[in-house]
Parts: sequence; structure tokens; C-alpha cells
Amino acid sequence: MESKKEAKIYNQKGDVAGTISLPEKVFAAKWRGDLVHQVVESMKSNKRAGTADTKGRGEVRGGGKKPWKQKGTGRARHGSSRSPIWVGGGVTHGPLAEKNYKRKATKKMRAQALFSVLSEKLKEGEILFVDSLSLSSIKTKDAETVVKNLSKATNVKVLGSYKTPKVLTALYERNTNTEKSFRNLPQLEIVFLKNLNPLDVLNHKYLLIENPEEAVKFLESRG
Repeated sequence: MESKKEAKIYNQKGDVAGTISLPEKVFAAKWRGDLVHQVVESMKSNKRAGTADTKGRGEVRGGGKKPWKQKGTGRARHGSSRSPIWVGGGVTHGPLAEKNYKRKATKKMRAQALFSVLSEKLKEGEILFVDSLSLSSIKTKDAETVVKNLSKATNVKVLGSYKTPKVLTALYERNTNTEKSFRNLPQLEIVFLKNLNPLDVLNHKYLLIENPEEAVKFLESRG
């Protein structure tokens, strides 16, 4: 039987509401930097629009007439003003829109890379589990209070003058009040657990997971 790791579950007041057993398959996986790099780079490549496009000498406008006669002018010979060495000429070996940047990463590869990243985050004490982030109304002040309570209880200082989000908040399911309240905090970024991926986790210092009992079951099912 697979052994488990224990982690604390906090409530919105910052109090310990219980503990959760974490499967080692997900939260104690071996660090595989090569796999993580491969999956992350494939995700970055798959996001590329591939719209960069240039025209060669045969596609730019003009240049049909020879600029000057072949001999007798004292100047170098040229056949077209659309040559790549001329200003306004075609581009040599430039990017073309038909280039495909897609890279394949299987579902199993993505899952194993995520487990590897989650394990490192947990080891560094950068994952927080909270029983619920549900709010009764849309109020940024309430969301800020929750974050302050969690920060005080766990010594994770996340409310500061950061230019980029430091905390990735993984919601188990859609909640309009929670989404609209927390998204106004510049230190946080909201995602849904089903969309959690190694790229987003690595791009943030901390990971906040809501409804850990169900969230952990879902993550375990991905592997």
C-alpha cells in the first residue's frame, strides 16, 4: 500500500481545521528536471501564434525593371531593386507563417511533470491547503482578510507591492463570488484545479489549493 504524507488544512481565519494525507505519488515524486523542462517548453511552444511572416524577393512589390544597364555606368551590376541587399527588398530566410511550433507532450508526461513540480513546492513549504475559499458576497476586502489570515498563520508573506502574482490559487470548482473577490488582489492569480499545470505552478512562488480532500483525489486520478 502506498505511504502517505501529512499536511495541515487551514480555514479562512488562519486556524488549523484538520490534516490531510497526501499520496506520495503526487506530493513526494522524484524531481525530474528533464521531463519538467520538456513539458514546460512544449506548453510555451503550443501557445505561440505562429503569425510572424516575411516576404521574399519574389513576393515584395516592384522591382520588375532592371535598375540600370549592365555595363558602362561604373556601378555594380543589379538585376532587381527587390534584392535582399536593397532597402525595401525581400527578406532572406525570414520567418514564415506556415511554420508549426507545436510540440507533443503526452497526458502521462504532463501529469508526471506536474507531480514533480508539486513535490518540490511541498518540500519547500510553498503549498497551502485551505478548506474553502467560498465567500458570501463579492467583496475584495473579505478576500484580502482571508489572505492576511493565512499569511499570518503560515508565515507566508504574500501581500506586498509585487508587480506580478506570487500566489496561484487553485479553485476546485467555479464560484463567482470567490473569483471576482480574489482577482482584484494583484498578488494572486485564480485558476481551476482541472487546469493546473507545471508551467503555471513554476511561474508562482506559492500554490493555494482549495477543498484539498477532493482536489487531492482529482490530482491523484490524473496519474
